[in-house]
Amino acid sequence: MSGEETTGPGADARKPVNAVPPTGKTQLRVGRLVKAHGLKGAIKLELYTDDPEGRFVPGATFTLQVPESSPWHGKPLTVREFRWMNSHPVAFFEGVEDRSGAEDLIRAILWVDEDAEAVPTEDDAWFDHQLVGLDVVRDGVSVGRVVRVDHFPAQDLLIIRRSGGSAASDDEILVPFVKAIVPEVDVAGGRVVVTPPPGLFEELASDGEDEQPERPAENASDEA
Repeated sequence: MSGEETTGPGADARKPVNAVPPTGKTQLRVGRLVKAHGLKGAIKLELYTDDPEGRFVPGATFTLQVPESSPWHGKPLTVREFRWMNSHPVAFFEGVEDRSGAEDLIRAILWVDEDAEAVPTEDDAWFDHQLVGLDVVRDGVSVGRVVRVDHFPAQDLLIIRRSGGSAASDDEILVPFVKAIVPEVDVAGGRVVVTPPPGLFEELASDGEDEQPERPAENASDEA
């Protein structure tokens, strides 16, 4: 799920922050490039920040999350202009001069560096390192522990290792980090509360389990 500022798509998304690297910096996800706009290189943004005018000032530079095959892989992206068009946030970037150039960046995620000691200033916002290690509680019972947070364009996922489970991936559960499934995050109390749908933490009974057992064949002596 993401930055100081991550909301992700939809109002139900929670807001974690990326893990702290060895440099003492953490990466905050502040936006995603979703659609080329017009012919002059403008790109519509999906915002993961409550302060777009402050984040997307001319000269602001972002780290890009793009596939290795992208011509922008490993390159920074710098804002040239930010504006609102028909209530949609739109940005122009250095080196992006036309629609073709803009389309090379579609689906890219924008990250900025932040001090690891910083504390998220928004409600319902957490750094990844605050979430990792928290107990996962379901119906008052601990069912596992958060081992990491994975960030994807559609949403963020809490990766939960079942209680008593090993480090194997089979013992990990991917839980969408949305309020409907993770209604409470209590960092001070060392826990997150989950209300998962059926089948997320356990296998559902197969359709045939509730069927009536097959009746035994009648004794051959009763046949006419």
